[in-house]
This record gives sequence, C-alpha cells and structure tokens, in this order.
Amino acid sequence: MSVLVNFKICDNAKECGGIVVCPTGALSYNNEKNTIVIDNKKCISCGLCEKECPIGAIQVAKTQEEYIKLENEINEDVRTIKDLFVDRYGSIPLSEFFVLDSENIKNKIVNDNITLIELYNDDSIKCLLKSIPIKDLTKDMPQDTLFYKVDASDENCKEYNIKELPSLLIFKSNKMLGSIEGYYESNRKKELLEEIVQIMKE
Repeated sequence: MSVLVNFKICDNAKECGGIVVCPTGALSYNNEKNTIVIDNKKCISCGLCEKECPIGAIQVAKTQEEYIKLENEINEDVRTIKDLFVDRYGSIPLSEFFVLDSENIKNKIVNDNITLIELYNDDSIKCLLKSIPIKDLTKDMPQDTLFYKVDASDENCKEYNIKELPSLLIFKSNKMLGSIEGYYESNRKKELLEEIVQIMKE
C-alpha cells in the first residue's frame, strides 16, 4: 500500500539500495532537491526496499492502520539528523576537516602524534548509521591524535600493502605501526578498538 522513510535516521543518499530494488519507481531520487522521493501511487507493498535498508529507515505498510502506526512511530522518534551526520569510519566524508589528498599523507605523518589515516573509495562507503563515529575511535587516545580520510589511489594501496578498503593506517613519528583492513559496523566497535590498541602496543 505505502512506503515510509524515517529521514531522522536515513542518510538520504542517491545510492539508496531501496531505490535500486524498487520495481515500480515508488522510490526515486530528486537530484535538484537532493532527496529521496516517495510516490505511493506506484507502491505495490512488495517490501523489497524495506529488506534492502540496513538500518530500518524504510518501512512498508500494507494497511492504512499500519501506515498510521508507522507514521506515529517516526514522528515520536527522538533522534535527529544531526545525530546521524557526524564523520564515521567507513562512511562518506562529511567535513572537509578530515579530508586529505592522497599525495599529502607523508606530510601529515612526520610529527610525534598518533595519526590515523583511513583509506577508502566509492565502493567501500557504507551507511552512516551503521558506521562507527571517528570520535568513538579516538576518545581514549592522546588529545593530539590526528585522523584523516583519504580517497585511496592504487599507489596508496600498493605502498601500504592494502588489499581491502576501507583500511585504517596507524602512524607515529613517520613510522607505520600497522593497519586494519575492512569495514567494521558499529556493533563491532569494541573489536576495532581492541585491534587499534594492540597495534599501538607492539
């Protein structure tokens, strides 16, 4: 009958998997307004978009009563979009503050600080809500710890022997202490933190 999107927890990306799998065009993307658009006249309640959304932002109602219930739940959701839009490991960069050109990596790792470099590419980007905030990765590290996100080149991956993106490179005093490859969802935050600590101890 109808599809609803909870934009309080949706990153509203044009790469939305729900749009990709929708067989009727009930979900589409408006490039002028930069937003996901819903046309419930086209919705056939197949549920494909709901299954495709990894964080439950898309929901399908099969009856008017169910639609009202879901709509009320969205309205009562206390989360806000600002809770979602913080820079995270494995997701698209949001702030220019963390973005570094690949050719400038060497300029940033010569100091005595711990420097974390996240290498990523378009194919490795994941959903914001499922990704770990950078501040959660660095909160127990020295205050002068630096973090940068780098759109990886083939040369970067070859130089640092990286086979899977995203990848987290850990440097201190111009020396690479180690790397962690692959995406870690928020439910694996403890595991990722433990791996970082282990590398820094070695």
